[in-house]
Parts: sequence; C-alpha cells; structure tokens
Amino acid sequence: MELILKDEVYTIVGCCIEVWKVLGYGFSEIVYKDAIEQEFLNNELPYKREEELPVFYKSKKLKHSFNSDFTLFDNIIVEVKACDDGINNQSISQTLNYIKVSSCKVGLIINFGKSKMEYKRLIM
Repeated sequence: MELILKDEVYTIVGCCIEVWKVLGYGFSEIVYKDAIEQEFLNNELPYKREEELPVFYKSKKLKHSFNSDFTLFDNIIVEVKACDDGINNQSISQTLNYIKVSSCKVGLIINFGKSKMEYKRLIM
C-alpha cells in the first residue's frame, strides 16, 4: 500500500527532527512553532500558519472556526504539541476534525513534550 504524500510528510518530519535536535524538550508550544516555521522557511516549504478552517453544519457556516498550526502543500495539517503525556486521544480527535473541515488528506501531530520527539500520521 502506497502512503499518501509520503515524501512531503518525510520532509516535514525531518524539519521537526532538526528543531528537536537544537531545542530538545521543555519549551512551550509557541517556541516550537516559531522554530518549525524557521525550518519551513529555510527549506522553502509552502506553508500557512494559523490557517482558519471554517466549520459547516448542514451546509451552513458556523460562527466559530478552527485554526490549524500549519498547513503545508495545501494537503497536510500539522499540529504541534508540547504535552508530557504524549499524543493523546484529544489531540488525535482534534487533528481528525481539522482534516475533516479542510480539504487536506493527511494530518501530522508532532509532540515535543517528552524526552523524545514523537509524531503520528493520520488520514481520513
């Protein structure tokens, strides 16, 4: 079975590993997001930060929306976490909802909150 957007995901995870090598763990999410953004810029990756994702209910746009941490290649949602309990069900549900309301095909959760960076790849 061929993985969807395999090369793009590999590149994104590589950028996050570089951030991990330099910063390690113990910082807040916003610090990791800023560092990841620098890696995306350095690698000339097409991304949007804090992209607003509207939510529709029965074809009607709701007042409130989601904001993804990053959207890359117009197909991959990246959620950055700094949780010492790891990638939990709430993070998975949140990212799956982001995929659902966007036109993206893949979601990545990157967690810097443990002694080792971890990530999870999600598809809908």
